[in-house]
Amino acid sequence: MNRQTQNEPAELALWPRPLVDNITVATTGASGAAFLKQILVILERDERVKVVNFIPSENALRVMAEELGLKGRSHLIWQLLGTESEKIKPLNNADIGANVASGSYPAQAMIVLPCSMGTLARVASGVATRLIERAADVCLKERRPLALCVREAPLNKIHIRNMWRAADAGATIYPLIPAFYNLPTTLDEMAQQYCHRVLAHIGLPQDAAYQWKVKP
Repeated sequence: MNRQTQNEPAELALWPRPLVDNITVATTGASGAAFLKQILVILERDERVKVVNFIPSENALRVMAEELGLKGRSHLIWQLLGTESEKIKPLNNADIGANVASGSYPAQAMIVLPCSMGTLARVASGVATRLIERAADVCLKERRPLALCVREAPLNKIHIRNMWRAADAGATIYPLIPAFYNLPTTLDEMAQQYCHRVLAHIGLPQDAAYQWKVKP
């Protein structure tokens, strides 16, 4: 049975969602690379997921170098996961003709984690000169789940307006705000719970996710 909010058009009712086995993950120049690393780790282990198209921006590479100690683009997945991956496929953000740039390619959802305010602005404005924004634009036009994990503080009026515009177009604004009610003891635990929530939102619930007042 579909669940539909009062003002939501029928074509935007996304619950229940089909199984997601082909997902796009993008990362931009906002701080929070530890969260990006954890979502890739989780997706690599999730046997339901067959393909992860991974798009790092140039600014994201710099953030990952500073926050995770990565050294350049070479062997990027190995640097992030400590192993190579057959399912995670790095894409160049300048390759506007890559698979995820077309609505005919069967990517079923997209997460931008973290999502910078610049990326948000381009998505909200329909400016798609790079692959990340084009892939996001495809999700919006095809009515596919798009989670923008925005990371900025404080927010000015332009940021808030852009979040409203992106949400009005069909994106989910999923601020990079971790939970504390599960009493995380490490940064990895904090990042994992956040990623579990985002993945559940797009149709990939995780068995390891903490659920408030739900007995194991």
